[in-house]
Amino acid sequence: MPIRKAMQQGLKRAVITGGLEAARLVERAGLMTAARGMGAIFTLHHVRPRTSQAFDPNAHLEITPEFLDAAIGQLAEAGYRFVPLAEMPAHIAIARAGERFAAFTLDDGYRNNAIHAQPVFTRRKVPFTVFATKDFSQGTRSIWWETLAALLRTAPVLDFDFGDGPVRLPLATNLQKQAAFARLAAFVLSGEDEARAVARLDAAACRHGVDPLALTGQLVMTETELKSLARNPLAAIGGHGVSHRSLARLDDTQARREMAESAEWIGHITGQPPESFAYPYGDRAAVSSRELRLARDLGYRVAVTTRPGTLVPRSFDAPAALPRISLNGLYQKRRYVAALASGIPFRLISATDA
Repeated sequence: MPIRKAMQQGLKRAVITGGLEAARLVERAGLMTAARGMGAIFTLHHVRPRTSQAFDPNAHLEITPEFLDAAIGQLAEAGYRFVPLAEMPAHIAIARAGERFAAFTLDDGYRNNAIHAQPVFTRRKVPFTVFATKDFSQGTRSIWWETLAALLRTAPVLDFDFGDGPVRLPLATNLQKQAAFARLAAFVLSGEDEARAVARLDAAACRHGVDPLALTGQLVMTETELKSLARNPLAAIGGHGVSHRSLARLDDTQARREMAESAEWIGHITGQPPESFAYPYGDRAAVSSRELRLARDLGYRVAVTTRPGTLVPRSFDAPAALPRISLNGLYQKRRYVAALASGIPFRLISATDA
C-alpha cells in the first residue's frame, strides 16, 4: 500500500502539471480575467539555491531565490500590487474594479528566509511575513519532516515500531524510501499523539546517527535572528504555534496555549504582538472551527490556512480562515505563477485527492 501511494503521488503531480499548462493557455487567450479573485496570499518555506539530491521528499517545500524573483516579476507584470498580509482586508475592501493584490508568507522561520529571500523582497520592495514556531527557534523541538528525510537518506533499512512491534522498511531504492516517508508521515499526522510519534521518530534517527535537534538548529532562525529580521520595515513576524502540532488534534487548553503563547513570544521578540497567525499544516484536518474562534479571540487580525484559493471581498467575512497558494518547488516555472494566481488549477488538485 505505501508504494501504491507513492505511485499515486507521481500521477497526481502529472495531472497538476497538465492543469497548470492548460491554465496558462487559458490566460494567454485572455479568458482568465473573470476567473481571478482580487487577491492571492502565497506560501513559501525554504528559499535557497538548489542542491540536487537523489531522494528529496520535501522538494515541494523549496524554491530558489531566482524563481522567487521571477514570480514577483510575473505578478507585477500581471498588475498585482504587493501589500503586507495584515493589510490585505483593508486593501480589498476599498479596491477599484480590476485591482489585484498579493501578499507573501514564509512558514517555519527557516534561516534561508533571511539569507536568500529577504534580499529579493528588499530589492523588489515587496512586504513579507515569516511565520515562526517558538520551539523550533529555541531549538527544543525537531522538525520531523526534515529529520525523516535525513534518516531515510542515511539508513539502508529501518526497523520502526508503529505500535504493534517493529516493522522492517526496506530503503534500497528511491521508491522504497518515498513509500517509507509516506507511511511514517501518516503515522505522525494521523496517530493519537503527534508529540509521541515524533519522539519515536527522533529516537530512530538518533540510532542511525541523525541528530534531530542539531538539524533544527542548522535550519531555523534563532530569536536573535528573528529580532534582526523584524527591523526590516518590509518584514513582519507572525505566529505559527509553539510546537507546530496540529491544533485540531489538541484539547481546548493545549490549543489555546499554542496560539496565545505564540503571540506572547513574538511580542517579546519584536516589541509588539503579531497581527497574523498561520495554522501548522493548515489543512482541513488540522484546523477546526475552534481554532478560527481562538484566532479571533486572541486578537489576530488575519489567520491563514493552506487550503488553496484566491481572495474576494467575502473572504474577509472569515479573516481567520484565509486560503493561500503554495509556490511549490516542484513547479518552478515563471509561466505557472499567473496560472496559480488564477485559482483554476486548484479544481484539478481537488479532483486528484478523491
